[in-house]
Amino acid sequence: MARLTATDRAKLPDSAFAYVDSKGRRKLPINDEAHVRNALARFERVVFESDAARERARKRLLNAAKKFGIVPVGFIDGQLESALLRGQAQGRSIDVTGLPTGFVSFLLTDIEESTALLRRLGDRYGELLRDVRAIQRRAVVRAGGHEVDSRADEFFAAFERPVAALDAAVAIQRALERRTWGDGVVCRVRAGIHSGEAILDDTGYIGLSVHTAARICAAAHGGQIVVSETTRAAVEAFAANIDFVSLGRHQLAGLPQSQELFQVLARGLRTEFPALRTTGARSARRRRPVES
Repeated sequence: MARLTATDRAKLPDSAFAYVDSKGRRKLPINDEAHVRNALARFERVVFESDAARERARKRLLNAAKKFGIVPVGFIDGQLESALLRGQAQGRSIDVTGLPTGFVSFLLTDIEESTALLRRLGDRYGELLRDVRAIQRRAVVRAGGHEVDSRADEFFAAFERPVAALDAAVAIQRALERRTWGDGVVCRVRAGIHSGEAILDDTGYIGLSVHTAARICAAAHGGQIVVSETTRAAVEAFAANIDFVSLGRHQLAGLPQSQELFQVLARGLRTEFPALRTTGARSARRRRPVES
C-alpha cells in the first residue's frame, strides 16, 4: 500500500476518512481499496471520542468496504468480540442536576499521544486510563468542581469559581508529574481552561465557551496548562503562588476572534514547551505575574 504523503493527505476531503474527531483530526483513510483494508485492520487501535463516534466510523468503514467489494469477515468477528469486552464500559449519560450556570469556568484535558500509549500498553492501557481518571476526579472534587463528562482520553469539568478550575488543573499536573507506571512509560495530559457564560440544557453544556475551552486544550502540550485571557483576568486577584506567561494571540479553529492565551507557572509544573499547536501567535511571549 502506497503511504499517503502529508500533501496528498491534506488534499483528501473529510469524506475520504472513516473518522474525523471534534478537533478536526482525520483518521483511517478510506480513499482506495488498499487503505480500506488497512483501516479495517487498524480500527481497534483508534481511540474514539465516544461510542456514537465509534459507531459512525464503523458504518463509514463498512460502506467503503462494500464499495470496493471487500467482505470484512474478520473485522465483523473482531467487532463482536470487542463489543462483549466493552460491555461494562458503555458511555454514561450526563446528569446535569447541580451543574453550575451563569459565569462558569471549563477545564478540559486530554492525554498526549494516547494512541501511541495504547499501542505500547495494549490491555494495560485501561489500567493507566483508570489511574489518570482517578487523579482528575480527586482534584476536581477537592477544588469544588463538577465532572461533566469523560470519554476516551478526554476529561471535562466545570467550576463556579475560576480559581477552583486553576487549582484543579495544577493539582492534576503535579500528581501526574509524580506518578510512574513502570517500563519507562510517561503519561501527560494537556489542559485548557476558559471562563464564560454557560448554556446548559438536558444534554449538557453547549455554546462557544465550551468550544473555546476545547480548542485551548487542543493547542496545549502534555504537562502544560493554558488559559484564556478571560480566565486569567478572573483569577488575578485570587490565585496565590501562580504566575502566567503570555503566549500571544492565537486564532483557534472555528472561533471568530483570536484569543490571547497564557501558560500557567506554578511549583511542580514543567515550564518549557514547544510553540502552541495553532496557526501561530501574533505577539511576543512575555511574563505576566499574578500577585498573591
